[in-house]
Amino acid sequence: MATKSCGFAPVILFVYNRLWHTQQTITALRQNIGAHESELIIFSDGPLDAASAFEVKAVRQFLRSIHGFKAIHIVEHKRNLGLATNIISGVTEVLSKYGRAIILEDDIITSKYFLTYMNKALDFYEKEKKVWHISGWNYPIDPTGLPDTFLWRAMNCWGWATWTDRWKYFEKDTAKLTSSFTDKAIYKFNIDGHENFWEQILLNINGKINSWAIFWYATIFMNNGLCLNPSLSYARNIGLDGSGVHCKDSGYCCNYQLNINGKPAFPAAIKENEMAVEVIKQYFVSQRKSLPQLIINKIARLVLKKNIF
Repeated sequence: MATKSCGFAPVILFVYNRLWHTQQTITALRQNIGAHESELIIFSDGPLDAASAFEVKAVRQFLRSIHGFKAIHIVEHKRNLGLATNIISGVTEVLSKYGRAIILEDDIITSKYFLTYMNKALDFYEKEKKVWHISGWNYPIDPTGLPDTFLWRAMNCWGWATWTDRWKYFEKDTAKLTSSFTDKAIYKFNIDGHENFWEQILLNINGKINSWAIFWYATIFMNNGLCLNPSLSYARNIGLDGSGVHCKDSGYCCNYQLNINGKPAFPAAIKENEMAVEVIKQYFVSQRKSLPQLIINKIARLVLKKNIF
């Protein structure tokens, strides 16, 4: 059920060493309706080595020139925490103070109505405890026939939001996951076998990657939570161009038009939208690659130290 407006949620931005991407993200965010009423809290990770120190310095110089927000707070880490630790600690810190937050990384371009959508959704579902997460991005599907927004089991992290009373349950416990997830649960977690999200859990267990978002999805899933998604994305990832240590080229990174609906309708029925899930399943099927390409991708994933998730 809808609740009265609670004002503008703070926006958390995580940055590292990509100046151009960070500039594009800030430019788009500053053009958002509501930007002037929003606090921007930036967590700048420290350099991993001498080579990245110059790039991190350049990003931080740019951050000090930002304007156009209600207030700007910059946290500069002296050492390199890594993406997962930086996000987990930063989100936890901000939520403990504000109770809600909108989260971005340094390669997310947003529609001018992104903050409008996020804040309206945070207000609408604040007291609906079954809704855990607000996604700003959706797979580049054809939204024809779908509602403005829908609820489903999976979360997307390319522009998202949540509340402290949901996030407090977040845990990155691989032992608990492997002991509690049955084959049936894994099948459902993998969108009924249409995408292999569980592989990310296994790669974390084996020390091949160190990620965070897959554990947030697992936390939501284990608690029977739901996530709100727009049928047409309010955000786009420009970082899957090989420029970052966490990114590889992906078919998800398309130059699609962003959503400019400033008055999205939200589902009142708190249940998964079966039609939307079927459309996304068909998208997964359409994206399946040939066996040689799958082998190449597998090898690439195994040598990654970190992951966009």
